Amino acid sequence: MSLPNQFLTTFAYPILVADIGGTNARFALVHGADSETEFCMPTATADHLDISGAIRETLDKASGAKPRTAIIAVAGPVTGNKIPLTNADWVIEPLKLIEDLALDDVIIVNDFEAQALALPNLQGKDIEQVGRGAPRPASTKFVLGPGTGLGAAAMIHAADTWIPVPGEGGHVEIGPVTEEDFPIFDKIERVGGRLGAEQILSGSGLPRLARGVCLSMNLERSFETAADITQAAEANDVVATKTLETFARALGRVAGDFALSLLARGGVYLTGGVTPRIDRFLTDGHFRRSFEAKAPHQSLMAAIPTYIVRHSNPALEGLVAFAKSPDRFVVELKGRRWSREAAVSNATG
Repeated sequence: MSLPNQFLTTFAYPILVADIGGTNARFALVHGADSETEFCMPTATADHLDISGAIRETLDKASGAKPRTAIIAVAGPVTGNKIPLTNADWVIEPLKLIEDLALDDVIIVNDFEAQALALPNLQGKDIEQVGRGAPRPASTKFVLGPGTGLGAAAMIHAADTWIPVPGEGGHVEIGPVTEEDFPIFDKIERVGGRLGAEQILSGSGLPRLARGVCLSMNLERSFETAADITQAAEANDVVATKTLETFARALGRVAGDFALSLLARGGVYLTGGVTPRIDRFLTDGHFRRSFEAKAPHQSLMAAIPTYIVRHSNPALEGLVAFAKSPDRFVVELKGRRWSREAAVSNATG
């Protein structure tokens, strides 16, 4: 089965790919489908007034190649001609980028869409399996990333093609299941009258979860940040340890829900800034037991593998894969691709 013509696309090389976070911007240059990718030094977003300045400085320090296409991943929805970053002062304006950098095309995608684009290529030292199970080839995969928030995206395989599907899965409801959970969840502060997964399963949510643990244990701690909690857990603090054990169980439950709803036989992948800092709590059994505890489908869940992503920048890797082989993927570009013709029309209109 072949793809409909509207999903077949090509890009002009060299292609600049960019993963724009709230703190850092990371870039790479793709010179051709069969060429070695040129990865550039990351730069702090706070060091530049806008993305054009960051790109210019990065290119000056690189090979000097002038990109004709830019494919950029940002945290948040892509709507309109002005795209503000959630955790930085930049506003990305694709038409201005085309004018500033003499580009032919600018494509903007969601950051977890970029993470999903990387999944078919992750292997070897890029991933660490947690628990049992084996991936089925050409099967749906899912990526879940506790970082500042909780990102989520699926990678669907259909018509011999990979289709990334971003969403707001991090905001699904979450609640207690085990006897250990109930006294803790009863004490967790609600946001907007509800408890969404991101409200505890993220760097910003960990202190909220820790406060619930403190109240349930009648203890006091002054944890202000996720780093406070992970550092205290390394020193075997009882509250921090219980917080991260609860976190791992809840994350396993949410990951299992997505695996079950999408039948993600290709595996569930954990990314995000929090994941590598709590890996011992993800590999000690709490996470995987919760993942599999989906009666009456325990056997099905046991066969679905889960992984910690060890790649240093899977989002950038996903963008490179898309830049080199866009025909492997179906990425909806309507409303997310801007051309030089549109920039000229905008300037003269």
